[in-house]
Amino acid sequence: MSGSPRTHRSTLWVQLPFFLWLIALWMLLWGQFTVLAFVTGLAVAVVVTRVFRLPPVELSGRVNVWYGLVFVVTFLAALVRGSLLVAWQVLDPRKLPGTAIIAVPLRVDDDLIMTHTGVTASLIPGSLIVEADRERRVLYLHVIGVDSDADVEKQRRAVLGWEARIVRAVGSRGQLELIRRSGIDTPRKGGAPT
Repeated sequence: MSGSPRTHRSTLWVQLPFFLWLIALWMLLWGQFTVLAFVTGLAVAVVVTRVFRLPPVELSGRVNVWYGLVFVVTFLAALVRGSLLVAWQVLDPRKLPGTAIIAVPLRVDDDLIMTHTGVTASLIPGSLIVEADRERRVLYLHVIGVDSDADVEKQRRAVLGWEARIVRAVGSRGQLELIRRSGIDTPRKGGAPT
């Protein structure tokens, strides 16, 4: 491997957020925020980044703390709401909840944004990503609690709302402009189902 020490340092600096994310993910998986969990997470992150030589993750270099907070609060509220809705649908003796597989074409052509959007949609009870078409930027979700075309469209808008929130928090300026041009100029537009 060749390259100057300056090149290696700049690569390390660019990959640092991903590296820290791997450590945080390890600690979350074990449910421990201890020194031992950090050290083992550090070891796992080193092994993962050295053995599985993935191309460098291109980050936008832009982080909006306010919209990051909006995303976290909205996500936590959606978790609670989704859990309650799914519990009610399961326990409601009057009818079985409707299900559907829906396609959601994303607006932003970015692997990281697509991944974050898919993970967010899957973590909220009531929906699960069954396939991601990277070439066409389409997420396919299995959703429950849909009884009409309006419900399907509401679910589709919810996923696009998560994409918009993620772009506002960590997307590039070009991606942010694309979201604005698509008519999503406030966090509530294209947001979670009401």
